[in-house]
Amino acid sequence: MHCIKKISENLLWVGANDRRLAMFEGVYSVPNGVSYNSYLLLDEKTVLFDTVDRAVTGRFFENLEEGLNGRHLDYLVLQHIEPDHSAAITDVIARYPGVTLVMNSKSADFVEQFFSVVPDNKLIVKEGDILATGAHKLSFFMAPMVHWPEVMVTYDETSGTLFSADAFGSFGALNGAIFADEVDFMRDYFDEARRYYTNIVGKYGPQVQALLKKAATLKIKMICPLHGFVWRDDFDKILIPYSLWSAYEAEERGVMIAYASVYGNTENAAEIVASRLWDMGIKAVMYDVSVTPASDIISAAFRYSHFVFAATTYNAGIFVTMEALLDDLVAHNIQNRKVALIENGSWHATSGKLMRGKLEKCKNMTFIGDVSIKSSVKGDKLQELNALAKAIAER
Repeated sequence: MHCIKKISENLLWVGANDRRLAMFEGVYSVPNGVSYNSYLLLDEKTVLFDTVDRAVTGRFFENLEEGLNGRHLDYLVLQHIEPDHSAAITDVIARYPGVTLVMNSKSADFVEQFFSVVPDNKLIVKEGDILATGAHKLSFFMAPMVHWPEVMVTYDETSGTLFSADAFGSFGALNGAIFADEVDFMRDYFDEARRYYTNIVGKYGPQVQALLKKAATLKIKMICPLHGFVWRDDFDKILIPYSLWSAYEAEERGVMIAYASVYGNTENAAEIVASRLWDMGIKAVMYDVSVTPASDIISAAFRYSHFVFAATTYNAGIFVTMEALLDDLVAHNIQNRKVALIENGSWHATSGKLMRGKLEKCKNMTFIGDVSIKSSVKGDKLQELNALAKAIAER
C-alpha cells in the first residue's frame, strides 16, 4: 500500500525507506536504515525528481501511482545517476512512455553506461537553464563531485525549493516524520548527518564549498535532499556544519584518540593520555580501531581539532586496522589538524614513523609530539605520556 508525504501544496514525497539494509554501499553500517527520497511536483506538467534503489521499487511505484492520481508523468529529472537514486529509470520509462528525461550531458553518458538506455525523449540541460512546468520554473546548477562528476541540483524559483541531490543528506530511515523540525534533529540525527557527509562526500570539500556559494545566491525556503529529512526551517543547523566540514575546520575543540592494541598495553598508553587530558578539562574521546567501524572514526576526525594515534608495530609495520584507518582518513582528505603519535614495539618499533608518513600526505597537519614504548608503559614512559598530554593541552 502506498505511503506518501505531502511536502507542500504541489509537492509530494514518493520515496521509500529501507530498514533492512545492513551496509550502505557495502561499506557503511546503517543500523537505523536509510531513506531513498524521490519527489513529485504536480503542476501543469508533472515532474519526478530522481527515483530510488532497486530494493524499494515496489513501494516507490505504489507511491508514484497514487501521487499522479491518473495523470501522466511528463518529466523525470535525473540529478544523480548513482543506482540508489536511478535504479528505477528503465521501469519509469516503461510505465510512462513518452516521459522526458531531464539531465546534463554527463548524466546522459552514465544512464547509457548503467542501463543501456537511450530515451526517446530527453532534455539536456546546462548551468542556469530553466524549465517551465506551468506555475513553477526550475533552474539547474551543476555540482560536480558532490559526490559524483555528473551531479546537479535543481532550484524551483517559484517555491524557493532546492532539490539538493546528495548534499545535506543523512543516514537513517524516515520513521513517519518528513521534516527536520518535526524531530529533535541535533540530539537524535545530527551524528548520522555528520557520518553521512564525512564518509560519502568528505573528500570533496572544495566542490562542496563551490555548491554552497551557488546556494547562497538563491532565496531558499526549503531543501529536499535524496537521503534524510526535508529542511524548511533552521537552515543553519545543516549549512554551518557543511561550511565547517567542507573547509576541513574542526567542529569543536577536543581530542580524538584512535588506538590499535593487541594485548592492552597500547590501549593503556592511550588511556593515560586521555585521562590526563580530562584532568586538564579537555574533552577526549577514545576509539578502538579494531572494534569501532571506520566510518564512526572518520566522522569523529572531522568533528575534533586534535588527534592522537596509538598503534603497536605489527609485521614491521602499522597494526592492520590502524593502517586501514589511516589510509581511509587520508583518502577522505582530512587536513588542518594537530596530531600526536604513540607507537609500541617489543623489539623494533616502526609504527610511529610509518603513521607519520601517511599523515604527512595531508595538508596542514601539525605534529605535536610522539612517544615510543617497548611492550608496556614503564615509569619513564609514564612521564613522557603525561608530558605529551600537557603538550596537546597547550596547543
